[in-house]
Amino acid sequence: MEYSPLIALVFVLAGACKGLIGLGLPTVSIGLLALVMPPAEAAALLLLPSVVTNITQCAGRELPVLLRRLWPMLVALLPGVLLGSQVIAAGSAALPWLGLALLAYAGWGLAAPNFRLSPQLERASSVPVGLLGGVVTGATGVFVIPVAAWLGALGLSRDALVQALGLFFLAATLALGVALAWQGQVTASLAGGSALALVPALLGQWLGTRLRAFVPAPVFKRLFFGALLLLGLQLAWRGLA
Repeated sequence: MEYSPLIALVFVLAGACKGLIGLGLPTVSIGLLALVMPPAEAAALLLLPSVVTNITQCAGRELPVLLRRLWPMLVALLPGVLLGSQVIAAGSAALPWLGLALLAYAGWGLAAPNFRLSPQLERASSVPVGLLGGVVTGATGVFVIPVAAWLGALGLSRDALVQALGLFFLAATLALGVALAWQGQVTASLAGGSALALVPALLGQWLGTRLRAFVPAPVFKRLFFGALLLLGLQLAWRGLA
């Protein structure tokens, strides 16, 4: 794998999405890079940028409370990711699953359902949601389904939700790194490429935070999820063709 200006541009764009709305780095980078390389390679390039950007996102005063509340879901991620990673290691066989994950994510984002889990349902669903989220992460490299929707239904404040998403993304990235290494997908070349991708990802995140004042978040979200819908259709079609 040779690092290229195209890869840098993808990470600038993905970082800008994360800076604007607090998510989108893995989804955009893996979705676009999977058009030109195996999904496992795209996921390996993502590792360091995702770890660093999500450490900054999850840090804050709510972190101890969130860890006590969310630890069962976070612990359940690892076995799920290890199980799902057998799909992404299969190369092109992962493309239709990646496409379907993007379609599900885009559908959830465009529909923006508003529901709230009771404390009893939260406790009962924590481990199953973590396991399922881990399987999806391991199979596709996309971190969001169904955990982001689950976190959104916990009634967290806006700042706490952003931190909770960062904590989940960080845990999912670390679990994905373990799974890819276990599958023999993390090479010295890809590790170097991941380090090089860190700078454009941070630059994009910085640009995204600056753009918040000029781009209305609801408008950007509709464009973002609409683009993911088209990208998911493209990847699913390529994988099934």
